[in-house]
Amino acid sequence: MPRCVALFVSFATFLVVAVAHGQQTTDDRATTAQTDREVAFAKMLSGATLEGSFTVTSPGHDATQLSREKYTLGDVKKLDGNLWLIPTRIQYSDKDVQLPITLPIEWAGDTPLVVVDNLGLPGFGTVSARVMFFADHYAGYWQHGDAGGHLFGTIHRATAAHRDKAAAATAGESGK
Repeated sequence: MPRCVALFVSFATFLVVAVAHGQQTTDDRATTAQTDREVAFAKMLSGATLEGSFTVTSPGHDATQLSREKYTLGDVKKLDGNLWLIPTRIQYSDKDVQLPITLPIEWAGDTPLVVVDNLGLPGFGTVSARVMFFADHYAGYWQHGDAGGHLFGTIHRATAAHRDKAAAATAGESGK
């Protein structure tokens, strides 16, 4: 009987070690996959230009009227946690402003999402938004005070030379 107990304990120990090793391997793969997604996201946006349209869906506005928008991005970098630094030149209507914007990025599987609530932006006031990025496109919803609407467009990726220039420009700004 003691031999059976020893055999059972040995087998149980083997199972615990095997399961723990399998869990660690799965966790390592998940961490690596997330790191790969984050690297791809930074590469997609660094030095890119986002060009598209937005609507205003608030009462009293024609929700079918499209207005042009353009975002020219600098060197996009992950900070701590889910925060990212996205230096941005924002152009629409009579606005043309360059800001170093820190945004939280959430992930829905492999899809990055900007999720902001009541974010203060100099020159713009308080903004809330949900914007997703997928297959070199962006789309979402924005709200600014009583106004809100849709935004969508394409991401024009930078060439390697443009990414290097954006990184150098961002490094120069942080040195000021």
